[in-house]
Amino acid sequence: MSSFNATRSRFGHQRERGLSVRDVSGVYRTVRPAEILQAAQQVLEARLTHTPVLDGPSTVKEYLRVKLGTLEHEVFGVVFLNCQHAVIAVEELFRGSVSQAVVYPREVVKHAMLHNSSACILFHNHPSGTAEPSKADEHLTSQLQAALKLVDCRVLDHLIVISTTVRSMAEMGLI
Repeated sequence: MSSFNATRSRFGHQRERGLSVRDVSGVYRTVRPAEILQAAQQVLEARLTHTPVLDGPSTVKEYLRVKLGTLEHEVFGVVFLNCQHAVIAVEELFRGSVSQAVVYPREVVKHAMLHNSSACILFHNHPSGTAEPSKADEHLTSQLQAALKLVDCRVLDHLIVISTTVRSMAEMGLI
């Protein structure tokens, strides 16, 4: 059971007091939007890590959009998969500024080997709000494909995340 409480400020604008939720003991408390987002992220994370085989990118896309879509800095990471495409780990490997993150292929390969990964999905967000891959994104993807191929880890996709959508470079024919 939940309810949304709002009041009007002295200027007539509606002001949120928060969402009230009832805990297991029956007591209501107000939760912050950050708590709601964190709970949603935990549910998606649990669904993702308990999915035995990824039959399509939709679950990964949904998880990454919730996890990265509202960040104000760029993050680059990898979903490491086994030979059956079951998730081994999801790692944010690099953190950058509002417009770029420096990615070291050596570190990506090192983590792929650490997880004994057979395949992976690269991902990063664009805080600018545009989900189109840049030439730098395409170049980095090519570099990482070549580096990971040397250790028998196939790049299945490179996802670009913004708050409203996730673009797949594989679906765009760039992988």
